[in-house]
Amino acid sequence: MKIKKILNNNAAVVSDHGEEKIVLGSAIAFQKGKNDIIDPTQIEKVFVMEDPAQYSHLREMLRTLPEEEIAVSQEIIAFAERELGVTFHEHIHIALTDHLSFALERIGKGISIRNTLLEEIRILYPREFQIGLQAKRMICEKLQVIIPEDEVGFIAIHIHTAWKNAGIRGKGQEKTAMIRDIAEGVGQAAGVVLDRRSANYERLLTQLENMLQTDESGNLHNELNPELVAIAKKNFAEAYAQARKIGDLVAEDYSYFFTDNQLVVIAMEINRVSTRLSKD
Repeated sequence: MKIKKILNNNAAVVSDHGEEKIVLGSAIAFQKGKNDIIDPTQIEKVFVMEDPAQYSHLREMLRTLPEEEIAVSQEIIAFAERELGVTFHEHIHIALTDHLSFALERIGKGISIRNTLLEEIRILYPREFQIGLQAKRMICEKLQVIIPEDEVGFIAIHIHTAWKNAGIRGKGQEKTAMIRDIAEGVGQAAGVVLDRRSANYERLLTQLENMLQTDESGNLHNELNPELVAIAKKNFAEAYAQARKIGDLVAEDYSYFFTDNQLVVIAMEINRVSTRLSKD
C-alpha cells in the first residue's frame, strides 16, 4: 500500500493496487510522506470507499479532529467488538467518533449533557451500558475528562445500534424511546407515577422489550395462545381499551402498529400495575 495523503499520524489515504482506501494504525503515518509504503503489520483498520459521502466524511473527520479523540474512540469500538464477539459495520467509526467529539466539546464548555432515556438504557441494554462505563474509564485515562453517566448512556446506544446492525437490524434509540412511552402510558392508565429506578419498572420494561422482539422475518417471538388472547380481551376489557389508546399514540409517534397479542400484553401489564397499586 502506497501513501496518497496523510490525514494524521495514525491515519492515511493509500492506494492498494489502484484502489483508494483509508488505513488506521498507531503511528502508521508518523515521519512518512507521499508515496511511502505502509507497513501492513501496523494496520489496525481499513476503510474501503463503498459509500462516497460517508467515506468523504470519515476522511475529513480524521483530518480535522484531535488525534487523541479519534484514538480513544477506536479503542472503545475495539473493546466493544471483543466483548460482544462481533465486527461492527464501518459506520460506527464515524458515528461514535463524531458524537464523542461533540460531547467532549460540550463538556469542555461546561454545557450539561442530559439523557432522558438513561434509566431505560441501563435496564434494557446492560451489556452495552457496561461497555459505556468502560468507555468512561478509557476517556478519563486517555483524555483526563470525566464524562457523566448520561453520556455513558449515549455511548451505550451507539454500541447497541452497531451490535444490532451487525446482525438483526434495529433502531436502538427510537425503540428505547417507544418502550419508555409505552411504560408511561401503562402507568397513566393504572393511575400511578412509575419509579424508573424500581424493580417493578425494570420488570415492566423487560416485559415490553420481550413483547416487541421479532425474528429475522419480522414475526413476533412471544405469541400468546389465541384462546388466552380472547379470554384476556374479555376479562380485562377496560385495560384492553386503555391499551388500544396507547397503541394509537405509538402508531402516531413511531408508525408502529400493535397486534391484538401485544395489546393484550399491555392490558395485562396495566391490570398488574393497577392491582399492585390497590394493594400497596
